Amino acid sequence: MQVEASTAGPPDGRLNRLPPESFFLLSAFFHYLGPSLAVLLFAHLGVLGVAWLRIASAAVVFAVWRRPWRLARQLNPDGRRTLLALGVVLAVMNSAFYLAVDRLPLSTVGAIEFLGTVLLAAAGTRTLRNAGALGLTTAGVVTITAIRFAGHPLGFVFAFANCGLFMLYIVLGHRIAMAGAQGAGPSGVDRLGAAMCVAAVAATPWGLGGALPAFRHPVLLLAGAGVGVCSSVIPYVADQLAMARLPRATFSLMLALLPVFAIIIGAVVLRQVPTVQDVAGIALVVLGVAIHQEKERK
Repeated sequence: MQVEASTAGPPDGRLNRLPPESFFLLSAFFHYLGPSLAVLLFAHLGVLGVAWLRIASAAVVFAVWRRPWRLARQLNPDGRRTLLALGVVLAVMNSAFYLAVDRLPLSTVGAIEFLGTVLLAAAGTRTLRNAGALGLTTAGVVTITAIRFAGHPLGFVFAFANCGLFMLYIVLGHRIAMAGAQGAGPSGVDRLGAAMCVAAVAATPWGLGGALPAFRHPVLLLAGAGVGVCSSVIPYVADQLAMARLPRATFSLMLALLPVFAIIIGAVVLRQVPTVQDVAGIALVVLGVAIHQEKERK
């Protein structure tokens, strides 16, 4: 078996002193800040153009910060295939997500997206306690989002495509995070940076044309870069830091908190007061995540 070159040092001790859940909370916050900026751009640019700006600007940040082109010689063939697969998944997933939210409410798209994380969390459930936690969080998300299967049918096609791709993102993202955490070559963040560069290349055929008007308007270009940093740099890096220390099933279950963040941010920023149904759903989700028990590490 071919082994990847070990060039990465141990993880930053200061980051290790923070609980992995803190990185997830950071990711969850920016998970909704980014789309709020993107929606504003839909009025000026094509949807796929906004998706391309998000991916390409994130790739530029990673290229300057991590210089991911150095990874080619440090990874074995399996590692390179994983990065290529993750890059393609990121390109298509982000595009499908924006195509869905352009046609459907964000809460509906988010609820459908959560269906995939339920399956991943269920795959890692091995105790009655964790099965109960999964049931509570699922009931809570359904209560909050109240999925209504009505509206633009093509929107649901994109929403379910995004759901399946989001599952692949979690699986592949967890794989590179664990490889980096085990000292098998570059860190998970370095691998993520390389995958984002692949994503930018993959999304160019269908996204660049819609983004071209932004190059004539610096404000739109800066807004697109802001979407990339908020949606594809900060949350994905935070995901890597959390995935490196959390089992995949636990991370998948914690994604149930995303709709909770949507309601809280909506109340604080947009002054959208939650309903009694929303509060009940939040309580179920928080209770489910609270009683979930991680597998003991040996």
